[in-house]
Amino acid sequence: MNKKQIIGISIFVALIVIIIIIKVVSNNVTTNNEKGNKKNKDIKTIYVATGGGKEDFINDEDIKKILEDKYGLVVEYDTWSNGKTITQPLIRESVGKGNQTIINRLSNGDKTITINTEGVSKYDALFTSDQRFYDYYKLSPNKDNEESDRYTVVDGGLTLNTPIVIYSWKEVADKLIEQKIVTKDDKGVYYITDMDKLINYILDGKKWSDIGLKDLYGTINIASTDPVTSSPGATYYGLLLAILGNGSISENTLNQNLAKLKKFYQKSGYMNNTPADLFERYLKTGMGGEPMIVDYEKSLIDFANSNPTGFKQVKDQIVVLYPKPTIWNSHCFAAFTENGKELYKALQDPEIQQIAWKKYGFRTGITGGNYDVSSVGIAIPSTIKSTVSSLKMDTYNKLIEYLKES
Repeated sequence: MNKKQIIGISIFVALIVIIIIIKVVSNNVTTNNEKGNKKNKDIKTIYVATGGGKEDFINDEDIKKILEDKYGLVVEYDTWSNGKTITQPLIRESVGKGNQTIINRLSNGDKTITINTEGVSKYDALFTSDQRFYDYYKLSPNKDNEESDRYTVVDGGLTLNTPIVIYSWKEVADKLIEQKIVTKDDKGVYYITDMDKLINYILDGKKWSDIGLKDLYGTINIASTDPVTSSPGATYYGLLLAILGNGSISENTLNQNLAKLKKFYQKSGYMNNTPADLFERYLKTGMGGEPMIVDYEKSLIDFANSNPTGFKQVKDQIVVLYPKPTIWNSHCFAAFTENGKELYKALQDPEIQQIAWKKYGFRTGITGGNYDVSSVGIAIPSTIKSTVSSLKMDTYNKLIEYLKES
């Protein structure tokens, strides 16, 4: 075989190989397109009315990708205050979305519109930021209080948890240890083991200088958001009420301790309306401005991830004090439809739960889970064991109404 024949055969073989490769690639593209089209056809849009405190979590791009790629779900979250989920029709038109005719009727004061009115845009689920509203929503509406009709809850439960903690500073924590109010365990976690004593210090008007903090002026105080207008503040005051009642809330313990709690409220002075504002003030003003504040555990982890430079500057001075007992702030999911049930189950995906913890500081599940806390940079417990139950809606209402009285 001469040289020209060999070259000719080589070219012929190469052409055949190229044709085969083109065909295989073409088939793969067609198959992938078919799969993509099938996937797009299977995508479901879930409509959720959601309370605050988890905006970054629900908008996380990694979580959105998991929900779409793994479960075929795209979620539309509409912002609702917890209270309005009880008093207003839980439809998208109530927040200015959906059917324009219904929106116009609502804006003109039409009180006849409910979740059952023809043409309204219904929700698949409610994602509250407070367990008491989840528990209360499952009850029949109180028409005497002009509460709106409700969907039937077909599935749901506690989804994201974060405990109430008290943020302070090492110098303050050391003095509280001397006062036998705070203890530090062998893992470096600080616990308020005599919350009653700390409450009485505040009620008695004890000064910071009385416990050896000569550079701090004024009386001992724990800054919080206003319980009358803020869900975190109300949760904290629910914890105080439970502590004053030795962990038990009854009609008797409620009535016995309301006056003491109101005195505590009156001594608290100026209050921020949002935990984000309070936490920012704590970080910016330091020990001299805010020796102790009440907030959620998640705030620290969220801050560490969103502002690593700022966190590095303060992490050696910040102390997280865990009241014994503490109380959960629980974001609860109530599914109304089969689509809502699918999303509820998808939110329990291990990947999503890891993102919830590592990026946003949310513990998950009924007990808050068991977490690797070594990467946080500040001593926090892997589990939260000592807690009191969230107060029921009627108890909270009595507490808040009493605090509002002049």
